[in-house]
Amino acid sequence: MAEAAGGGPRLAELLAAGRRLWEELEAGTEPSAAAPAVQEKVRQGLDALQRAADMVAQLELFSENEELEEIASADLKYLLLPALLGSLTLKQVDLSRRLEHLESARAHFGRFLRLCRSYGLGSFQLPPASPPGEEAAGGLAPGGPMSAQSGLLAMASKRQAKIERYKQKKELENRLASMRTFVESGQADEEQTREFYILQIQKWINTSLEEIESIDQEIVILRSRGTAKPPSAPPHGTTRQVRAPLKPFILTRDAAQAKVFGSGYPGLPMMTVDDWYDQRRRQEVMSAQSAPQRASGSTDEELQTQQEEKEENDDEEALQRARNWDDWKDTHPRGYGNRQNMG
Repeated sequence: MAEAAGGGPRLAELLAAGRRLWEELEAGTEPSAAAPAVQEKVRQGLDALQRAADMVAQLELFSENEELEEIASADLKYLLLPALLGSLTLKQVDLSRRLEHLESARAHFGRFLRLCRSYGLGSFQLPPASPPGEEAAGGLAPGGPMSAQSGLLAMASKRQAKIERYKQKKELENRLASMRTFVESGQADEEQTREFYILQIQKWINTSLEEIESIDQEIVILRSRGTAKPPSAPPHGTTRQVRAPLKPFILTRDAAQAKVFGSGYPGLPMMTVDDWYDQRRRQEVMSAQSAPQRASGSTDEELQTQQEEKEENDDEEALQRARNWDDWKDTHPRGYGNRQNMG
């Protein structure tokens, strides 16, 4: 292969460098896809592969008017350049440019699939040329039972195609794993090398179809988010409308409970602090007025004391009254006359 202008790296070296960086990123050895080191590898890989793609375009290695047999076995590996560019483009994590990266990656995968289709590599249906949402806006929206039935049939066929691609992908990976060491060591002949590169191209065809489906789904989501505009903010300097204060209310189970049990929770204040002091003052005045009555009650205590003194002095009348009381208590136990509350 011819070297780049100015004695730069050759085409094979650029492809090898870009593919090596893609394999390192695909292995996922770095802790995070958003790490600066990871994004630096993505940038370097994209730069190397883009330079290689430009050189392929200048050399006109591939043409839609030629057959697969006309391509040299050593040049078949350069057919993978668009697919590798699309895969590395998806590994960029700039959220502000995510839609742009998705559309760019879809264009790379589509270019790869169209090139493979022109050479007869694989039997597959090409996806639409443009992402979803860019078709003519005047088309009628599908509806009715016929459209629903056709939609179910399309979903079933798409599912079957995914299953077939998965099986084919696993088979291709097994065959490539068994041939890789033999080819990369230089021990394989031209026919084996050609078969190895064709198997790689067929594997990337399945990968590109899957990636385009995922890209289309993500594009639909991103565009739907973009159409949902946030509510416009009020003009600067406008006066805000002052709302009337809300009246406090109490949540109760129903109106009957509110009427019977009141607010529904204890601890409501029943009087103010001033009312409480007034009540205390009135209680103190009433207790002061009842003090003379307690003083007049001291005469009863004096009479009882005199009675006890008479008994101690062997007063006949007092002694007789005490004996009669004791006799009466012997024949009338405590509670004798209280028979009303007994069962």
